[in-house]
Amino acid sequence: MKTVSAVALDDTDRKMIRALQGDGRMTNADLAKTVNLSESACLRRLRALEAAEVISRYTAIINERAVGLPISVFVTVTLSSQAEASLTAFETAVSTVPEVVECYLMTGGSDYLLRLVVRDVDDLERVHSRELTRIPGVTRVSSSVAMRTVVKRGALPV
Repeated sequence: MKTVSAVALDDTDRKMIRALQGDGRMTNADLAKTVNLSESACLRRLRALEAAEVISRYTAIINERAVGLPISVFVTVTLSSQAEASLTAFETAVSTVPEVVECYLMTGGSDYLLRLVVRDVDDLERVHSRELTRIPGVTRVSSSVAMRTVVKRGALPV
């Protein structure tokens, strides 16, 4: 993932971002009305936000339970080495595991924090034993199953 610098946003940019975070399928005409701009000015600003990678992509938010993946599992992973080559090898390997929906390089006692989505405990065991523990350099894997999601925001506080 490449590094993107913070972009100076004015109040209109922030209004546009908040509106699109609530409805990413909003038409340009509706967005323009929402933020009090002409359609052409709104589209210019929108394209500038996209070019600056403030808006990196548009996506649908899928209900995990509805598609048969009701269990979220948080996994900490410790590697045998923190050399750049080891980190890169792990990141390349873990990015091929479809059940890994998030992966963070961490400070502290573990090297990575992953979030997996799985069908059931058998599915978790399969991912653990056939995928994660077989990645070269992995020395420790520890899993915690989420009992309930308390806060899950899709929108950033801009």
